[in-house]
Amino acid sequence: MNWSSLQDLLSGVNKYPTALGCIWLSVVFVFRFLVYVVAAEQVWADDQRDFERSTLQPGCTNVCYNHFFPVSHIRLWALQLIFVTCPSLLVTMRVAYREDREQKHRKTGAGKNSQRLYLNPGKKQGGLRWTYLLSLVFKASTDAAFLYIFHRLYANFDMPRVTECSVPPCPHVVDCFIARPTEKKLFTYFMVATATLRIVLNLCEISYLVTKRCWELATQHQTKGLPSKTVENVTNMLAEPKITPVCDTYTDK
Repeated sequence: MNWSSLQDLLSGVNKYPTALGCIWLSVVFVFRFLVYVVAAEQVWADDQRDFERSTLQPGCTNVCYNHFFPVSHIRLWALQLIFVTCPSLLVTMRVAYREDREQKHRKTGAGKNSQRLYLNPGKKQGGLRWTYLLSLVFKASTDAAFLYIFHRLYANFDMPRVTECSVPPCPHVVDCFIARPTEKKLFTYFMVATATLRIVLNLCEISYLVTKRCWELATQHQTKGLPSKTVENVTNMLAEPKITPVCDTYTDK
């Protein structure tokens, strides 16, 4: 599968994506998917093995690690990526359903001599427009929810070098040392920044689509309010070629 097919699959409306939708898709796969696969997964690969503590009490390492990392960053990011891309896949399925319905309608006897069900099955009109808007709302809400979860699990998205743990069976307050805290903090901030950027892009796209639809409705309402003769006269005036007046200068002999 090449990049064009992948873009068509996940951009929601494959033939008519907005510019903001293309930017959102690039942010997801360049700044999220590739970074996740290439770098972030390697940073957390040996995290539990390098999690050191100041005691040799059996079981203390696993308990303290689970206490500080209740959910792995990598698994949360993977789950977030799945939830964020699912709405786009649902929109693509809706487009495929409309195209299949249009083909069946044209094959039937009634559909050959009648109007098409959809002028363009992939264009964001009617129910597909609302489906696309709901997908944008769901994607923005999902990113916001995961940011809140990260903030609750890891205060201020911080990654300290040393943390204290007093959970049984640790005999006393134990100092635990986190491996590569600076790299993990940088990747965490980067993922938070990309999620925030995706939320902003989704909100901007929602505003753009709603404003565009309101403008279309207002234009249609104004057009319907004009008398038919007025509309015809305006159309004829626009269709007539412009004639530039030429002023002749006469001189007295």
